[in-house]
Amino acid sequence: MSERKKNQRLNDAIEISLYVICCFCIVYYTIRGVYAKSIQALLIIMVLLLIRVVVKWTKSEWFPALRFSVLFFITVAMLFANLFGFYGVIPYLDKMEHVLSGVILCFVGLLVLRKMIQNQEVSQFSSRIGVWFALFFSIAMAGCWEIFEFTTDRLFGLLSQNGSLSDTMVDIICGTVGAAGTALYLAYKAKRHPLSILSGNEDQVAKKVRSVDPK
Repeated sequence: MSERKKNQRLNDAIEISLYVICCFCIVYYTIRGVYAKSIQALLIIMVLLLIRVVVKWTKSEWFPALRFSVLFFITVAMLFANLFGFYGVIPYLDKMEHVLSGVILCFVGLLVLRKMIQNQEVSQFSSRIGVWFALFFSIAMAGCWEIFEFTTDRLFGLLSQNGSLSDTMVDIICGTVGAAGTALYLAYKAKRHPLSILSGNEDQVAKKVRSVDPK
């Protein structure tokens, strides 16, 4: 079994576990009359289903690392933090979520670039450009999110940014750290198998490399 299939099976197991846990929580909290928690669990299921709809609608095959990072983010941010109330237990959990969002957005940037390459039928494209594009895409999206939070705070009197420039900048820095770490990971993969991060099929690229150089 290829490494890719193993990773996809792991992702399948994580997603199924989320469905099972959320279904149990819906029943448990409904019986106890804690309907707000039941709705939060239902929301997680809806998000998981929505992701599948988006993937099918856009005809985009998510590579294992992107899918894992999204499922891990849902587990941390929606399951542990919101449903189980871990915000008061784990220090700086909010900042950890911003780091994870940087990771996810970096992978999303790479997916966007892959789609553009496929649609334009580009035969050759530098993997270095792919890494830089994914990095800058993630950082830009982190800035856009903070603009969104600032706008909603001003319009609706919310406190998403705690009324602090320091909170905004720390969030952007956390997202940038996550993006930078992911970019280094992508650069490492690209160095081992050139163009693998853009082709979407690392196993096939590896076979081609071995066929040219048996060593």
